[in-house]
Amino acid sequence: MAKNEKAVASVLAFEKKLVPSDGYFYGTTWESRKEQSALKLIEKSVRGTISNRLKPAVASDPLKLNAEVEKANLQKVDACALAEHQDTLKIAFTLKVLAGIEQPSACNNEVFLNSYKEVAKNYIQSHGFSELAKRYALNIANARFLWRNRVGAEKIEVVVKVNDQESVTFNAFDYKLHDFESVDAKVQNLADQIAQALKGELPYLLIKVEAYALVGKAQEVYPSEELVLDKGKGDKSKILYQVNDVAAMHSQKIGNALRTIDTWYPDFEDQKSAIAIEPYGAVTNLGKAYRTPKAKQDFFSLFDKYALGESLENVEQEHYVMAVLVRGGVFGQSSKD
Repeated sequence: MAKNEKAVASVLAFEKKLVPSDGYFYGTTWESRKEQSALKLIEKSVRGTISNRLKPAVASDPLKLNAEVEKANLQKVDACALAEHQDTLKIAFTLKVLAGIEQPSACNNEVFLNSYKEVAKNYIQSHGFSELAKRYALNIANARFLWRNRVGAEKIEVVVKVNDQESVTFNAFDYKLHDFESVDAKVQNLADQIAQALKGELPYLLIKVEAYALVGKAQEVYPSEELVLDKGKGDKSKILYQVNDVAAMHSQKIGNALRTIDTWYPDFEDQKSAIAIEPYGAVTNLGKAYRTPKAKQDFFSLFDKYALGESLENVEQEHYVMAVLVRGGVFGQSSKD
């Protein structure tokens, strides 16, 4: 029994503390933003060419290659673009910040719970979420949540309204994507309020975000792409996300951008690129996990020590562990382990 009491709880879950909405797409002009319209998806039927890597036997035989190239590659795809008179994309979403990191939503081990609560209380007293909040605020100011829509934009402005306060405007290109050291007064004020909400000093914090990206007249823009599990039954090769006929970005994708603050992983000096807060430092588009259990740098290796009262090597590891808890998830340890 004593051994089990000292172990991590087998039932352990944390609710996420940063709760973004979906991001809705609108078209407007940079000079007259009051005139805006919801962007709708466009269905296109296209005849593509064969461009995939062919087998060596086909690629090396001109006759076989020509026969392959002559095949029609017919596709139906979703697309989204600004109207011919519009040059600016607007993406609007809200972000709710919640407190209660010291209280798991589910925990079946009282000894572990008491130990964790003490650790969380000490972290809040020592660091107050100031480092995490600063990074979340910078990812709002730099418009990282625009993802592909950020690339090639001439100008980007982010308008932020916290609760019923006056709006604050950020020039997104004034803030770097992978450097979280430099902040100005506007970012610091936003960060302070996020930190206060995470600590429970503010009972309610709702951040309204509107980003305006000058991308060019009639240019294509990029909502989230839907994951089609059974492609055999659908007639489209690409399906984009929409809500009530309005093109949109998944809340999960916005949340991923906001929590792309991990510069503490082992390979950061080589990569020079922040990654999203994930238990194994997973970057799916690269097919790589940057925080491995073998190196003892993953969330579970660090959390199991930290939550039971052991000290971690440095404060950066503490920030990382608490950031994963802000992300939320199910982290129980099986009794069979």
